[in-house]
Amino acid sequence: MSVLVYTESEEGKFKKASLEVASYAKEVAQILQTTVTAVTFNTKDASELKNYGVDKVLNITNEKLGNFNAEAYADVLKQAAEKEGSKVVILSQSANSKYVAPLLAVHLNAGYASNVVNLPESADPFMVKRTAFTNKAFSHTKIDTDIKIIGLSNNSFGLRENQGNATAEEFTPTLSEADFSVKVINVDKAKDKVTIADADIVVSGGRGLKGPENWGMIEDLAETLGAALACSKPVSDMGWRPHSEHVGQTGKPVASNLYIAIGISGAIQHLAGVNASKVKVVINNDPEAPFFKAADYGVVGDAFEIVPKLTEKLKEFKAKNA
Repeated sequence: MSVLVYTESEEGKFKKASLEVASYAKEVAQILQTTVTAVTFNTKDASELKNYGVDKVLNITNEKLGNFNAEAYADVLKQAAEKEGSKVVILSQSANSKYVAPLLAVHLNAGYASNVVNLPESADPFMVKRTAFTNKAFSHTKIDTDIKIIGLSNNSFGLRENQGNATAEEFTPTLSEADFSVKVINVDKAKDKVTIADADIVVSGGRGLKGPENWGMIEDLAETLGAALACSKPVSDMGWRPHSEHVGQTGKPVASNLYIAIGISGAIQHLAGVNASKVKVVINNDPEAPFFKAADYGVVGDAFEIVPKLTEKLKEFKAKNA
């Protein structure tokens, strides 16, 4: 009756969200007085998972599953849950997991709670705290189905080391052609960049930067902080930045520990997509910009003066503490 965890990886390395899910699962397992089993796809070395409380690893090695496919992955996770007798399955809130979770819920006839930010209050009733109304409120949701699926909101729980055994075994699920009704032809990924989904820090720019030629200072700040680059919708619509960097309600959601908005006024749709970030810093020359009402820290001033000075100070600090 192990708690089952779906761990995502890229090029053999586990994503931060997967380690967070494993950390969370360990404490859920302690509440339920059971163990944690992680499912990995084509991962050569899963030993890192033992540092976050995983007791057992089911590793699937199959070329057909080399690229993410929601239908196939949901079917595999269903078979893994049935094999382990799992009553609780935990995933992150990555784009891939958001595709998989509803399909898995149908397969297992399970209740699914998304955007969970805290541990269940008890084993019975199984109640979880979730964000609601685009992160403006919380909902306490009871899952009373036999099997329960939790979507853990990114960066809500953190990484917590908790030594497990992480004994590994190969798992060979049964795959059918129906699992591959959607064919993945090609996957192009940016190299050597921090992704928005995995970033602790996100640096985002808006129309206040006046043009794509001024993005160098944003890139310099992001590189100094080890942050992901992002932008507002108007910026991507005008072609200043790629659509993959567009964050907000109509773009990618952000749940980073630190979100720095530079030259972004703060439209409702943008705020709704970044409101889950723990600390929001706004740099804008308009003191009436709506974003200041949602910010934890605000700087009123010219970004073209403030950002280079901020980057310079950060570089000095890093050099002294290297």
